[in-house]
Amino acid sequence: MAEYPMPPFDCAPGLRLSAHEKVIEIQLQAVERRQQQLEQLLERLERRLWLTLYGVAAVILTRVFQSFLAMN
Repeated sequence: MAEYPMPPFDCAPGLRLSAHEKVIEIQLQAVERRQQQLEQLLERLERRLWLTLYGVAAVILTRVFQSFLAMN
């Protein structure tokens, strides 16, 4: 059985730190992507709420206007 010298390798703590940094970077990208999705969802929800509010206000004003017409 022939003995072959082992190739040099990086220190294990350095590799762990590098791997940990890569994992953190991937996680941060995922969090940022999710944050953007949530911001878009909130913008759409806000638009819907304003449209609903304007709709309710329009119905109330229409009823008030109709009641004034009915009085005359």
